[in-house]
Amino acid sequence: MADNANSETTVTVTTTEESAPKTKMAEGKPIQPKTISGLISIFSFVLSLPILASVVWLWYMKDYDCENLLRLPRLQVGICIGMIALFVISNVAVFLRSRVPIVGFLLVLVPLIVMLTMGLALVGAYNMESRKIFASPRWFKSKVHDDRNWQNIKSCIYDSNVCNDLVSRSLTLKSYDFSTKKLSSLESGCCRPPVLCAMEYVNATYWRKQDQDSSNKTYTLFNGDCDSWENDSNLLCYDCQSCRNGFLRTMESKWWKLGVFLIVMSILLTASHLLLFLAAMWERIQQ
Repeated sequence: MADNANSETTVTVTTTEESAPKTKMAEGKPIQPKTISGLISIFSFVLSLPILASVVWLWYMKDYDCENLLRLPRLQVGICIGMIALFVISNVAVFLRSRVPIVGFLLVLVPLIVMLTMGLALVGAYNMESRKIFASPRWFKSKVHDDRNWQNIKSCIYDSNVCNDLVSRSLTLKSYDFSTKKLSSLESGCCRPPVLCAMEYVNATYWRKQDQDSSNKTYTLFNGDCDSWENDSNLLCYDCQSCRNGFLRTMESKWWKLGVFLIVMSILLTASHLLLFLAAMWERIQQ
């Protein structure tokens, strides 16, 4: 009897000890490569969505700010087509990651390099060549400071009713209120005299000039723009250097932001597709 009891106890203990390692192995099961690959695929798809949003924004804004006079809408259309192609290629590479990981990675890498190069050009990274690169800061300066271009741009700014809109928004404003009002670069450069001219505010587009005898050194330094100001809604400060600078700042700001966006997106998508490629290769090795 005692022998039977001992054998039953031994069997029970042995069975318990054998099942314990299996439980520990189940609890400590490593993450599968397929799971990691799936998560990176979702991340890559979500990361590509802002590209579509930027395409919509570019297409909607292509006729704004008199850019057609500088032939920039063509560049915008080209960038839109390129980003749509990148969006398609990126997601095709994600879909085919397990079948052709190397081909998919190399295929998406080409438009990403082009996108990065374009972004660097727009922010002015290539200083020596940027005068010849469309929409780069130095290219904008050369175009805006060309008097023949400026005549057309000036007419376009006038036709856009920038200053008329400012007048309609400022009819009831006093001098102090108007001085603290936030104006766009075009409004502050083309629709009012430079602050350093120290003219007396009457309304948004009518300023009383000070006598030349009482002008100070600051006025003398800026008398080019101060003398160009006219209290005529057809003239205002459209011939001022400040108006050119305001248009230039508007263009540079818009395209600089686009350049930064292209750089950031190209770096992030390159990193995500590299991780996706490594995960796909790891998955193949595990199989």
